[in-house]
Amino acid sequence: MLLAQGAVVALFVAVHLGAGRLRFLDGIPRSRWLSLCGGMAVAYVFLHLLPELSAAQHSLAQTPGLAWLQHHAYLVALLGLAAFYGLERWAKAQQAGDGAAPTRPAEGEAGPSALPPAAYRLHIGAFALYNALVGYLLVHREEAGAASLGTYALAMALHFVVNDYGLRQHHRSDYARHGRWLLSAAVLAGWLLGLALALPEAIVHALFALLAGGVILNVLKEELPEERRSRFGPFAGGAAAYAALLLAL
Repeated sequence: MLLAQGAVVALFVAVHLGAGRLRFLDGIPRSRWLSLCGGMAVAYVFLHLLPELSAAQHSLAQTPGLAWLQHHAYLVALLGLAAFYGLERWAKAQQAGDGAAPTRPAEGEAGPSALPPAAYRLHIGAFALYNALVGYLLVHREEAGAASLGTYALAMALHFVVNDYGLRQHHRSDYARHGRWLLSAAVLAGWLLGLALALPEAIVHALFALLAGGVILNVLKEELPEERRSRFGPFAGGAAAYAALLLAL
């Protein structure tokens, strides 16, 4: 299983380092492939991660100091969603110029991040922590086995494609030069930390809840803005196809 997990981490790293070369993802209307990826990631959250929160509620209730969360494991997911929503609103407020979303450049094209340097570092740093969380939970999934690993790997890899696209729009050549490398290193560091450190079960449940909220917000913030002219058909199709896969396993 260790070798399989290492292969999944390599896949995650390859997504961040290579997604910028997928030129067919560019353009308006939004690529149907990005909408498909987003739909599949959201289906994983609603049909796999969120149902696990019922077990998390019991675990939290039995943990000293966390009993107040007995019926509120979903509150942690809400906090994850709200945290990333606040981060995105703050990042947009920091954008230079009139606040319009910058045009996504070609790989390596000149043009720094639309955010001031300090804001850029904070924004990328937050996503690095997010990636580290994904890497850590790769080791400490609720269900063991190849099927669970495979569904987690596919959902998170597709989610990273969506995240990568959005971050390239925000940060342009700064992301190509070093942002993508930091996110790749973060997911590797999270996996290594997971191998070295096993947190209490209740904390792991809470981390899954945070991840669920983060995935929902990070997908929907890319799909919902009107100027993206997103495609509902591929989004719904991706959600339905991945839901069918999860229900069949």
